[in-house]
Amino acid sequence: MKVLVVEDEPELAGELAQALREAGHAVLVAHDGEQGEFLGATETIAAAVLDLGLPKLDGIEVLRRWRGAGLGFPVLILTARDAWSDKVAGFRAGADDYVLKPFRTEEVLLRLATLIRRAAGHAAAEIAAAGLVLDTTTGLVTRDGLPLRLTGFEARILRHLMLHKGRVVGRSELAEHLYDGDADRDFRSLEVLIGRLRRKIGEGRIETVRGEGYRLLPEAPR
Repeated sequence: MKVLVVEDEPELAGELAQALREAGHAVLVAHDGEQGEFLGATETIAAAVLDLGLPKLDGIEVLRRWRGAGLGFPVLILTARDAWSDKVAGFRAGADDYVLKPFRTEEVLLRLATLIRRAAGHAAAEIAAAGLVLDTTTGLVTRDGLPLRLTGFEARILRHLMLHKGRVVGRSELAEHLYDGDADRDFRSLEVLIGRLRRKIGEGRIETVRGEGYRLLPEAPR
């Protein structure tokens, strides 16, 4: 899943980006409101982490513009402001949740995982599909109770397919969530990754829909 981090403090932005990548996400980083608003409007992202105190364009205005453009991805706002009015302004602008600075990175990761899961229509922390179980709080996928050993790219693909189990996911959509913004989206590499993933999770679980994309079957093949 691709996450956008809009934070003007370089050290904090780097720490968040690193933690998100270690958690299995592709990450885009913007250091001011104008760049953040542009990336949110032009990139396919699963969620955004948005600081309110940004240069050039403040976080509230960035959020208003995203929502005004019909962009519905979940947004977690970061703020050092402890006034209730700032939190209210964030929610009125379209925020889904907030974290006050200073914060623990683990809390941001857990809140983001919850927002992404709910945006995909799942209430429970665990998602079961095709005989597999995804723990959305840790990103771990198990089969018959045993964890699967997946590369970072394989894990991103499988988690996206599990979040959208039963739905055909286009190759472009998968590639958008697989790579960072400046990476080359190579569909041939994607097909290789899907092939390796099939061998690890068991054949017959990921269906190729010709001309459209891939679908993870809700039930394991018999």
